[in-house]
Amino acid sequence: MKFGIDRLLADPALRAPLEGKRVALLAHPASVTEYLTHSLDALAASGDIKLSAAFGPQHGLRGDKQDNMMESPDYNDPAHGIPVFSLYGEVRRPTGQAMGTFDILLVDLQDLGCRIYTFITTLLYVLEAAAEHGKEVWVLDRPNPAGRPVEGLTLRPGWESFVGAGPMPMRHGLTLGELGLWFVDEMKLDVAYRVIEMEGYEPDAAPGHGWPLEERIWINPSPNAPNVNMARAYAGTVMLEGTTLSEGRGTTRPLELFGAPDIDAKAVIAEMRSLAPEWLRGCILRDCWFEPTFHKHVGKLCNGVHIHAEGPRYDHGAFKPWRLQALAFKAIRRLYPDYPLWRDFPYEYEFDKLAIDVINGGPALREWVDDAAATPEDLEALTLPDECAWLEERRPYLRYP
Repeated sequence: MKFGIDRLLADPALRAPLEGKRVALLAHPASVTEYLTHSLDALAASGDIKLSAAFGPQHGLRGDKQDNMMESPDYNDPAHGIPVFSLYGEVRRPTGQAMGTFDILLVDLQDLGCRIYTFITTLLYVLEAAAEHGKEVWVLDRPNPAGRPVEGLTLRPGWESFVGAGPMPMRHGLTLGELGLWFVDEMKLDVAYRVIEMEGYEPDAAPGHGWPLEERIWINPSPNAPNVNMARAYAGTVMLEGTTLSEGRGTTRPLELFGAPDIDAKAVIAEMRSLAPEWLRGCILRDCWFEPTFHKHVGKLCNGVHIHAEGPRYDHGAFKPWRLQALAFKAIRRLYPDYPLWRDFPYEYEFDKLAIDVINGGPALREWVDDAAATPEDLEALTLPDECAWLEERRPYLRYP
């Protein structure tokens, strides 16, 4: 199979509309060719593309920032002599000055298939800026490693943020190129938009179920996205960022596990199985111990749960990471009614809302967890209509079998 960047580089006909145009690239560390050359370097070496600028999203063009909410500066690329504009620094949206440096913007970003992943919001922001300034945007498409399944509550009106670009569920099941098509329609953008589609991509094929495990090497799109297991679990484990529980930052398996010094992981797993065993299907939960070297609970021994969405026991269709993590919160609340679960801090520049609510695009998940009388069936009743509606809404934008 070929990703969008590889097709563009291999086919002069695809590149022909770029001739004589000033071309910019929006990319990050996972923006590499099939030979693992960074896309900026590969495009510069093509000989017939005039690179005039580059843009970096959260964590930077080359991946210079490890932690969340660490800003990157603008700079001049020393190898290619072009300006590199940060879209996670002084600004989140490209300025008029930056928009004046190119005619066509190529977007080559590896997404994780989750609403909260900031790269999709950055795509929306550049599409809006391109519509305003009369620029063209091409997405060089890449796989969605979480695959086609849909899960989670739809973001509610008024809850838009840098981790919530629009009314979609947590796990959207689209590639970045397909998502751009939806953005153009949903936001009614008058913009020249094109997707350089992948070739030979089968999002439902085993064993990757979204990521071509046997054909392409995984490169971290952000520092704490180390493997496909994390990408599969992320639609659930990302909610840990809004809690006092460690999500494994400061360990070698971030966003695949959760824990704290003062919980009993075996008791939590048992309570989860008692409450909604069907929400634990498709993966293996393993109680473990870990000591973060930075971030929450740094230097403290934590008892935790590792989510293994991998190996022969993995069932892609059955695995429900958002429900699983919600169930973990419910189990902790039942075992420890007064546990200080929700973390109150400015999350992605939202100062007047709880982080867990910003993450979920509304307060419904938190309210369900905190309501002692609320059952798993109650959360299903809230969530299933959103998921069914999204399955229908996204249908016109699917570009792969």
